[in-house]
This record gives sequence, structure tokens and C-alpha cells, in this order.
Amino acid sequence: MMTNPYGIPEVSVQEVATRRIAGEPIILLDVREPYELNAVQLGADVEIAPLSELATLQEDALPESVMADKEAEIIVICHHGQRSLQAAAWLKMKGWSNVASMAGGVHAYAMQIDPSIGFY
Repeated sequence: MMTNPYGIPEVSVQEVATRRIAGEPIILLDVREPYELNAVQLGADVEIAPLSELATLQEDALPESVMADKEAEIIVICHHGQRSLQAAAWLKMKGWSNVASMAGGVHAYAMQIDPSIGFY
């Protein structure tokens, strides 16, 4: 696991892919904006909460699966891995205890795991 100035753990795209395939009980939370989600999507198992909505709506922007359990393992995703760090730090500040960011974001996922999802 990598670390950063936010003190948020970062997991590799390889680890995320392996854990998705294994069906592990993780919540993948994508904080990209709607126009970005239209360009590239990781799949139906990914929850959505754009960072701009988190900034204005706070917890009201979070999906029910995230709100239901502050102990659940959440891996936050964005385009390149910077906004996901911000969102993960925000979640930690709000009381979620098991939060990480996917290093490199969906761009790295497309480059290293599944080019068929596309790039933008």
C-alpha cells in the first residue's frame, strides 16, 4: 500500500481488479463528475458520488451503501487518483474508518487492467 500527504492508504489497480473478481465485500466509490462517468465507467458494481456534490450536499450525496456502514471497506476512485484522495480524506474526517484511494484512478485501470473501458 502506498501513502500520500493526506495519510490515506492507496491500493493498486491490480489489487482492486483482483478483489472485484474475487467478489470481496468492498464498496467502490467513484467521485468523478457526470460528464466523466459518461466517458468511462468501471461497471455496475461501482457506487457514484461526484466530488462536487460531496462539497455541496455533504453526506446527502453519498449512496445508501456508504451511509449504511461507517466500518465498511471503501475504495474511492477518480480519473487519476487525486480527487479520490481528497474524497477519502473527507470520508475519514466524517467518521468512516476503512477508506482507501485507488492509485492512478480509472486511467491506470484502463492502462493496466482493462483497455476496453476506454480513455479520456
